[in-house]
Amino acid sequence: MGKIIAVTNQKGGVGKTTTAVNLAACLAYKGKNVLVADCDPQGNATSGLGVRKDSVDLSIYDCLADSAKTPEAVIRTNIRGLSIIPSRAELSAAEVELAGQEKREHFLENALKTVKDGYDFVIIDSPPSLGMLTINIMTAADSLLIPIQCEYYALEGLSQLVGSVKTIKKSLNTRLEIEGIVATMYDSRTNLSQQVLDEVTKHFPDKVFKTPIPRNVRISEAPSYGQPIIKYDITSKGAEAYFALSRDIIAKNKEWLNG
Repeated sequence: MGKIIAVTNQKGGVGKTTTAVNLAACLAYKGKNVLVADCDPQGNATSGLGVRKDSVDLSIYDCLADSAKTPEAVIRTNIRGLSIIPSRAELSAAEVELAGQEKREHFLENALKTVKDGYDFVIIDSPPSLGMLTINIMTAADSLLIPIQCEYYALEGLSQLVGSVKTIKKSLNTRLEIEGIVATMYDSRTNLSQQVLDEVTKHFPDKVFKTPIPRNVRISEAPSYGQPIIKYDITSKGAEAYFALSRDIIAKNKEWLNG
């Protein structure tokens, strides 16, 4: 049974899409069968994996609207073992459309049920909000991977997100757990990055992944070429960091994968 990991944080600019795309690519590179569900209306995970949004016939929106079966929307990328359910701008309408529906929090969960068992991991890229779409994501997910930027307000946003997780777990998804917290845009040359990482580790000692994702020009450049970092520059510091994260995710889920 595939594990659904949602990469989420209500703050924008913390590296959600970068982490979703590059973690998924590294997991696939390590022989896992991986599906990315692009649930951000901006569709950056879609373009970041080399899929042109203007060429997409079916998207995650069609799956939520029940106008298409989820397997029909899956597209294989040019990375072996990695597929994606793409996103388009129309997904932004889902927030309004879902609001009036019965059992509106479970639409994504129902859509992914039909495909998740064909994969080792389903990685969800989330929008930077705590609206109905994100509630659907948290209801569908087995766990959350939370990227935090190494800056002063990181803990404030993290506390709000943890509160939302507790609410969702109590009322909608009892299996929801925090997969872990990954520090992004880490700059070893500054005291601030280390101070933020130390502070987060103090509050969540068992949840912070040991390898932070560094500020890296090659990571920033890769999306403009429609490539994850392992395709754009596998020797870069960014690729090394995401490989380390993928190893940690695989090790943490060894029993799940073998079960």
